[in-house]
Formats: sequence, C-alpha cells, structure tokens
Amino acid sequence: MEIKTPETILCYDPEQKYEGAIVPPIFQNSLFAFPDWEAIDNAFNARQENFIYSRGKNPTVDFAEKKLAKIAHADRAILFTSGMAAISAAVLYCVKPNSHIITVKNVYGPTSNFMAHYLKDKLNIETTFISGENVEDFRVNIRENTSLIYLESPASAMFNLQDLEAVAFLAKEKNIKTICDNTWATPLFQHPLDFGIDFEVHSVTKYLGGHSDLVAGVIMGKKQEMEALFSREYEWLGGKISPFEAWLLIRSLRTLPIRMQRHQENAMKVAQFLEQQPQIAQVRYPGLRSFPQYELGKKQMTGYSGLLSFQLKTNDIEKVKTFYNTLKVFHKGVSWGGFESLVYAPAISYLKELSPEQFANMGISMGDIRISIGLENAEDLIADLQQALPKAQFPPQS
Repeated sequence: MEIKTPETILCYDPEQKYEGAIVPPIFQNSLFAFPDWEAIDNAFNARQENFIYSRGKNPTVDFAEKKLAKIAHADRAILFTSGMAAISAAVLYCVKPNSHIITVKNVYGPTSNFMAHYLKDKLNIETTFISGENVEDFRVNIRENTSLIYLESPASAMFNLQDLEAVAFLAKEKNIKTICDNTWATPLFQHPLDFGIDFEVHSVTKYLGGHSDLVAGVIMGKKQEMEALFSREYEWLGGKISPFEAWLLIRSLRTLPIRMQRHQENAMKVAQFLEQQPQIAQVRYPGLRSFPQYELGKKQMTGYSGLLSFQLKTNDIEKVKTFYNTLKVFHKGVSWGGFESLVYAPAISYLKELSPEQFANMGISMGDIRISIGLENAEDLIADLQQALPKAQFPPQS
C-alpha cells in the first residue's frame, strides 16, 4: 500500500531568527527572559501561547507538538516524558473519585494495572474489562458513574479492534469521555479523532520515534480540552519531555512515512509465511485476510504496522524457550516500533505484571510469541524463523 507523505512532516520554514537553519535548533534552556515588567506580565496573561518556563512551553517541544497535531488531525498535541505519563494524565483528566471506567481486556499491561489497582486504591475508581469487539459490550457495561471508555485499537498481544465510530457515538450519547491508544497504527494509518474519539494517545517511543533512542508519549485532541489538560495534569504533574528528545522526534517524523511503508511490507511477508507453518496454531495480524476483524480494520485504518503475534502449537515452556533462543536475526527485548526486528514472549512480563486471572482473561498462552518487524530484508527475517521453528522439537502432526 502506497503511503502519501503529509506535507507537514517534511516542511520546515526557517525563520530569520534561526539563521536559515534547515533543521530547527534545540532550545535546551529552562526559562525565557523578558525585557521588562509589562512583557512578562503580558506573557502570563496568555501562558499557553508564550514561552516562560520549559515545564510549560519550549520552542523545540512546541515545534514537534504542532507537527504531530497536524498529522493526527488534532487541534493540539502535548508531549510527555513517556507513553505511560501521557496515558495516566489523559485518564486522570477524564475521571473523578468513585467513577467507573470501561476498557478492553487486552489493553497494555501497565495501563491495565494503573486502572485496576492504582485508581481503585487511590480514588475508588472501578474498571470493567471487556472484549470490546462488539459495541454492545460497551453499552451493557455502562453505569450511571461511568466517566471514561478507554480503547486500544488494535489492542496488545491479540490485536483485537474496536469500532471507533460506534463506540464514540455511544459515549457521546451518554456524556462519557473516550481515549484511544493509537500507537500500533500511528496517525498515518488511523485517525481516531476523525471518528469522534475525544483523546488520542501514543507511546512516542514506538513508531513515531522509530529509532529506539528516545522515550516519550503524547496526548492529542480538541483545543478546549487540551488547554484544560495542559493547565492541570500536564503542568501540575510535571511529566514534560526534554527539548533534546523533542528534537529527536522531529528528526524521526521526517522518515515516518517511508519507515511505515517498509514495516508494513515486511510484516505482511512474514505474516503470510507464518500462516503456512505447521508448528504455528494461529497468526494475529490485522493485515491478513484471515484476521477475524479484517473488514473493520479496512474501514478504520488505511494501513498496517509491523507488530504481530503468533501462537506456537505447544505450551511446553522449555520448547518455547528453545525456539525463542534459537532465533539469530531477531533481537530479544521489550518494546517495539524501532528500526530493528525484535522477538518477545508476553508470558515473560505479563505473568509478573498481571494476576493469573488477568493473564487468562487476555487469551494469551505460554506459547504466544510477539514479533516487531523492522526495516531489515524480509527474506532474512523469514529465513531466521524458518531455521528456528524445527529446532524447537515440536511433536509431529497427527
């Protein structure tokens, strides 16, 4: 699938004060001075439009935020120090003590724990975890005190989709806020705000950063809501991104379209290869026609990224480890969305982060493997998988 490059990613109109630099400078400073009382007084009258102190606004960060907002069709973006800093700030903006959240059971592990444990212990907020594949799942679980529906589409590990338009319509009917984690698809391939979702969040660490050298997060949405969030959850909790990481992000956005095209092409080849292997029970990738929600994906996404998973035909942990450790081209590590291909077994961390009940509810087995397909030659990645699968000594097919 051909990806058109949004003009805003590449364009930079150097102002005279930057001496015509084609790459914007890094404003690595904590504060900004003013010529007199009147100037700083006027700046405080419009704090969100002026550079006063870098915990609030910084020119390098501001430049990155404006680019992100444009490609996401948002009025405004706010960058945070990590994906979880952005997610927790967005959630806190939407809830109050004794309220109720509905989310999907395959939501990102730390997000799940933040809702199920931290918010419950601190604010007596209850969270209901549902499949989310049908809008009725949301409707039947709405309570009088439901204040937030939190989506992640595609969701972690299983890559289940939610119907963004239908859920947003339902939420607006009930005066409930909505947030969608759009990290997997990126703002190039999916625009939750266009479907009526209130806030879009990302782990910028993943595809938006794309080089495995920065950690950041972002919230995007409409002007009025974002201004309120800036004044409260952003400034008061202090989860600001550094100017240098914002500058790295600006660099990364220039190559986002071409990187995503390669991630998509490579992942499709690998996913189609895996579907044919006798040692594999199931491949989960929204770009495959065999994916149960393929048509919904086509409706609300314009492309696919490089993250997928598959289930080995065994739950024998020693056999799973043998396969995992035999891979040579795939790096072994957490996270995803960088230039390099990675392999990870969700059971490694999920069994530590989640209760046995949460783990079971996610539908994950000990034989599940997640791979992040990078920018290497797809044939090398396929060859690596091909040599590792037989060495795991799976029992013969009957």
